[in-house]
Amino acid sequence: MANREALRELQNRLASRLQAARTEGVQAAWLAVEAAGARYLFPLTQSGEIFPFASAQPVPYTQPWFLGVANLRGGLYGVVDLAAFVGGRAPAIRSDATRAESRLVALNATLEVNCALLIDRLAGLRNLEAFASSSEPPEGSPDYFGSGYTDATGVFWQEINLQALSQQPQFLSISA
Repeated sequence: MANREALRELQNRLASRLQAARTEGVQAAWLAVEAAGARYLFPLTQSGEIFPFASAQPVPYTQPWFLGVANLRGGLYGVVDLAAFVGGRAPAIRSDATRAESRLVALNATLEVNCALLIDRLAGLRNLEAFASSSEPPEGSPDYFGSGYTDATGVFWQEINLQALSQQPQFLSISA
């Protein structure tokens, strides 16, 4: 008898939560990261697992921003230096202190690209309430740039659509 009461109570709570989610709508949620002094937002639905910095096995005759391949939990992932790719420059040499905070953010498996992005630092999770204003991507910016957001302290965060990034011909063509 007590189990039936508990089951009914659980069902009622779930039903009320589902109703609240339908009326309030789904809020955007991002993984906030930093790379070469720039701040980026990765949609959580497009982000995968986060790994500590692991050195990549270099691959000859590739773009400078492609650092090589790494074995992450038994899977081979191409490692891309995000700051070098976005900035169109050679990867920065990281000190031991910077390397300790560096992370590899894998793309979600649903994107079907075994790739991890090297970032300098994780900055936590953000949702829409964390920002005071938003703006369209700057003119001439890459197709994978989403909206820009400014937080309450005036810091600008650029959203990167990882799905669009993973489909860019430049991103997929690693040969030099």
